[in-house]
Amino acid sequence: MSASPGTARGLDGVVAAQTRLSHVDGQNGVLIIGGYELEQIAGRITFEQAAHLLWTGRIPTAEEAAALAAEIAAQRALPAVTLQVVREAAAKGAPPIDALRLACASLSLDLADPNAITPAADLAAAKMLVARFPTIVAAHARFKAGKEPIAPRADLSLAANFLYMLSGEEPDPIVARALDTYWVTVIDHGMNASTFTGRVIASTRSDMVSALTGAIGAMKGPLHGGAPGPVLDMLLDIRTAENAEPWVRAELAAGRRIMGFGHRVYKVRDPRAAVLAKVAEEMGGARMQDRALFDLARSVEKTVLRVLEEVKPGRNLQTNVEFYTALVLQSLGLAPNTFVALFACGRAAGWAAHVIEQHAQDHLIRPQSEYVGPKGLTL
Repeated sequence: MSASPGTARGLDGVVAAQTRLSHVDGQNGVLIIGGYELEQIAGRITFEQAAHLLWTGRIPTAEEAAALAAEIAAQRALPAVTLQVVREAAAKGAPPIDALRLACASLSLDLADPNAITPAADLAAAKMLVARFPTIVAAHARFKAGKEPIAPRADLSLAANFLYMLSGEEPDPIVARALDTYWVTVIDHGMNASTFTGRVIASTRSDMVSALTGAIGAMKGPLHGGAPGPVLDMLLDIRTAENAEPWVRAELAAGRRIMGFGHRVYKVRDPRAAVLAKVAEEMGGARMQDRALFDLARSVEKTVLRVLEEVKPGRNLQTNVEFYTALVLQSLGLAPNTFVALFACGRAAGWAAHVIEQHAQDHLIRPQSEYVGPKGLTL
C-alpha cells in the first residue's frame, strides 16, 4: 500500500531531531563525528577518546583521556546475575546480539538508581555500558565454545582487553588497534534505526539502560545491523579473481543483492569503507594468512563496481561499510555471527551520547500516523 501525498513512509526525509553528534552527507560521501570528518579521527584517537568527544563535545586532554580509560577499565567485570544471563543465553543457543540485549537489560540492577536521568547518572551509566558490552560478547563466545570466561584486565585498552578475554593471550598491537579503529569508525552515524529507537525511548524520560536495550533490538534486524558475514561467504564462493565477474553477473541475473555494496544514504563510496580498507590492508600486511583474502577482496570490489555500473546504470551502488568490516573482523579471528554484536559495542558510545542529548532536550518524540483502515463499522 503506497502512502498518500504528504506522508513520509518510514519517516524518510523527515528531520526528527537536532544533534551536534554526527552528520551523514550521502551525496559527497562525508561522515562528520563531533565536528571532525571521520578520516581525521579514525586511527588517530582511541575509542575512549572518541566516546569522550561525543559525550562532552570535545576531544579529551591526555590527562582526561587516561582518567576516562582507567574509569572504564575498572568497570569491565560483569555482575554475577549478568554473567548468569549470558551463560543461559549461550546454553540455549542464542546468538551474540541476543545475549547482548538480554545482558544489557540486566545491568540496570547494578545501578544505585536505575531510573535516574540526570546528566551525572547518564554519564555514569554510559561508561558502565561501554565498559561491559565487550565483556558480555567475549563471555558469550567462551561459553559457546564450552569454556569459562576470562576475567578482564584493567591494564589493557578496551579493544585489546576484549581480544585477550577471547583467547587468554595478549593480542598483537596492530590487531588491537584495528579493532579500536573499527569501533571509532562505527561509533555514530546520524539518525539510523537503532539510534532513533534509543532516542524515542529516552524522550519518554526513560533511562539509559532501557534506551540502549531497545537500540540493540533495532540493530539486530538485518536491514539495519547489516550482513558482513555474507560478504565472507561471497568471497569464499568466488574463490579467485577470475571467477568474480561471472559470479556477480549470475547473482544479478537471479535478482539477488551483492553483499557489501549499496547504501540507503550514501550515493558515493561509504567513507567508513575507505577507512576500514586501510585497516584491512594493514592487517593483511601484518598477518600474511589474511593477505590472499584481502587481495581477492580488492579485486572483487573493482569487478563488482564495474558490473553494477553496467547492469544498474545510475544507481550509484558503491562499496559500503559491510564489505571491509567483514575483512577486518574476520582477520581478528572472530566468527561471523559475532559481527553485529561487535558493531553494537562500538555504537554503544554513540547511542549513549544520543540519550544524553535527548534527555537534555526533554521533548517527547510523538509522530503521527495516517489511518487507512475502515470506518463506520457497526455490530
